[in-house]
Amino acid sequence: MVLAISFLEAPLKFRAPGVTTVIGLGIGRLVFRALNVAEGVLALVVVAALLVAGVPAGPTVAVGVLVVLLLVQLGVVRPRLNRRSDRVLAGEDAPRSRLHLAYIGLEVVKVLALVVLGVLLLGGA
Repeated sequence: MVLAISFLEAPLKFRAPGVTTVIGLGIGRLVFRALNVAEGVLALVVVAALLVAGVPAGPTVAVGVLVVLLLVQLGVVRPRLNRRSDRVLAGEDAPRSRLHLAYIGLEVVKVLALVVLGVLLLGGA
């Protein structure tokens, strides 16, 4: 989901014919809200499974990293991006934000942590 939405859908939607910045932001907010809800639910399920299964330290640390990354995105970066997009949706000509780069950086680290988690779980660590 992270790869498909963050690295494909998000940048490509603005290249589609007729998609204005306002329309793209509106779509993006809906899509990322849904992604973040799905990530939150899946994180809760994985944390609960870890607690029940008694998984070794490696995967537990990877899940912890993922949870922290998600919390930073939801609690710090997304609210600021939402405030900026509120201004743009209201018709204001807001300057470009570097927060998108922070969000992308967090997404890259999240993908790496997911790969590490998968390798650790498949390798039996």
